[in-house]
Amino acid sequence: MNRRTVLAAFGCWLLAPLDMVAADPETPISPTAPVGRNRLRPPGAIGEERFLSHCIRCGRCLEACPYHAIVMLDIRAGLHAGTPLIAVDNIPCFLCMKCVDVCPTGSLRPVSQRGTRMGLAVIDRHSCLTWSGDTLCRTCYDKCPFTNAAIRLDQLRPVIDETACTGCGICVNACPVTAATGDKKGDKAINIEPIYARRRLT
Repeated sequence: MNRRTVLAAFGCWLLAPLDMVAADPETPISPTAPVGRNRLRPPGAIGEERFLSHCIRCGRCLEACPYHAIVMLDIRAGLHAGTPLIAVDNIPCFLCMKCVDVCPTGSLRPVSQRGTRMGLAVIDRHSCLTWSGDTLCRTCYDKCPFTNAAIRLDQLRPVIDETACTGCGICVNACPVTAATGDKKGDKAINIEPIYARRRLT
């Protein structure tokens, strides 16, 4: 990224309206956004389009996280530079909710642990040791903070309950499997996909 691109991106960020209208909840996250598979905003984050204009890049959420799960995006992220992100395959969110408590702008809104919807766990049945029949593994089930709720066992095979999964990524971080071939190289047998249609926080 050259100097002109950096300055242009910074200028656009300064001019972004602070009261930007929320995007239609059915609208997918922009392909240029840093949010994606196993790359999520912290708990309680408002919709991605609004998040960009509301977050003031203060770093308080990062400082408050006792697990060092939250990182700030660097200048390579363009307009998203300085905003918080959690790479759950590196360090998952343990739902302590301390980041929500210190956010001064409402970019992270108050939400309960069970009400958090950072994303949704999706099982790759071809890679999952249990689903593929290679061996019996229940690591994701055992590590899930909401026992027999977000992840249940169906004939000893893990199944995601979309109504209970918070997208914390603890299952992803614990999964012993990574895909070995194709465009899924590096993925786990279970991954968190961001929720495009944000549900209203309660």
